[in-house]
Amino acid sequence: MSDSGFDTVEQDLAKAAALIAGAEQVALACHVVPDGDALGSMLALHHVLRADGRCSVAGFAGPQVVGPHYRELPGLDALADPADFPDAPEVMITFDCGSIERLGDFEKQARAAGELVVIDHHVSNTRFGSIHLVDPAAAASTVVVARLIDAIGLPLNRDAAICLYAGLVCDTGRFQYDSTTTEAFDLARRLLDFDVPVARLNRMLFEEHRLDYLRLVGDVLGRAELVTGATGTPFIWAAISQADLTRGHVLLEETEGLIDFLRQAREAEVSCVLKEAPDGSLRVSLRSLGAVDVSAVAQGHGGGGHRFAAGFTTSDPVPVVVERILQAL
Repeated sequence: MSDSGFDTVEQDLAKAAALIAGAEQVALACHVVPDGDALGSMLALHHVLRADGRCSVAGFAGPQVVGPHYRELPGLDALADPADFPDAPEVMITFDCGSIERLGDFEKQARAAGELVVIDHHVSNTRFGSIHLVDPAAAASTVVVARLIDAIGLPLNRDAAICLYAGLVCDTGRFQYDSTTTEAFDLARRLLDFDVPVARLNRMLFEEHRLDYLRLVGDVLGRAELVTGATGTPFIWAAISQADLTRGHVLLEETEGLIDFLRQAREAEVSCVLKEAPDGSLRVSLRSLGAVDVSAVAQGHGGGGHRFAAGFTTSDPVPVVVERILQAL
């Protein structure tokens, strides 16, 4: 990040800290179908605010259901029912949301908020708030949240540290992705002072799956297709239908990590998983080894993300979406 960009983030960080410190209530919301970084960053701030006796409400639009690999994150039982989320929050903070539409039904609360603080690290963020803590150089949104907690002057606690660590390892791929920075390692070292159960968290988040899910992975990988785009970019993709999930007794939330199996194909530069949601829409996940900026592809379809990882949602059928991605590549 340039010096001017860093100064802007630091100024907004001070503004956000002062705003939160003086608020009677703070409403926290992450994007729909939250991943580890979205959940971890939101829950971490929720923990430290509540531990300091501050009024904080946290949640996301829709049923408060998360993937089973997040089941042991402290604070999930404290998520607010969407009906109890304030209609016009005095201060609202969003986490890991590249655009206001990613809030789902909470978009109306965001538009009605007195102040809207946007915490994110996606380069595609549309800056939809009144204060923006958006740092594309940060390895994860949890990194930005850790800075905010320090700026407010609140102490970390073990529950917050566990949530921050979970978000950090999810978005850095256990420190394997190119997005990993020295700041990410420094934060991880700091969090370990709170007795974070590293081995247990890593197994739960990345390695522990039901046998039904592993069988579904085998089926999906068995029909994966490797093709080459017009520019010669090797592209591997696979699709999952609602029928696949029903037949395999697998929840859609369980399939978040399926893209990580597909991206291991040595022949492919870009990998893609297309998952059919209950409403018939497709949730498209893209990964790149680096030569291709998949965030640009996702943005062209109304989504966003990073150079190495991005996604979007569409109502178009699988063959049409695959062809459009190939054209974009």
